[in-house]
Amino acid sequence: MLSHVTIAVSDLVRARDFSLPLMTRLGFEETWLEPGREAAFREPGSPRPLFFLTRPFEGEAQPGNGPMVAFLAPDRATVEACFALAMAAGAKDEGGPGLRPRYHPNFYGAYFRDPDRNKVCVACHAEES
Repeated sequence: MLSHVTIAVSDLVRARDFSLPLMTRLGFEETWLEPGREAAFREPGSPRPLFFLTRPFEGEAQPGNGPMVAFLAPDRATVEACFALAMAAGAKDEGGPGLRPRYHPNFYGAYFRDPDRNKVCVACHAEES
């Protein structure tokens, strides 16, 4: 369904330093790096979708009110680990790990804002094992 998702960042080094541990914990690899401009991550062995961090081609990086990137985690422990990594790296808490039954009975997610105030979710849809 998706080719790629791009979020704007004001400082690629800072954004990459923030995102790399999260992407690694989720099992994604960095597949593209243009220093000072953009970085991209993807699932190993899969050409798409790509997740890009990029300096805007025009203007300054501006977070949206409503847009959010949600990453699929294989289990609840990964949701918790990613949230802890984000908090340790200076993210703003937008809703810690927990069940969100209003979505469905097994939706377990965590929400935070990255250093550029982009909203990010890490979610697992599987039953607790």
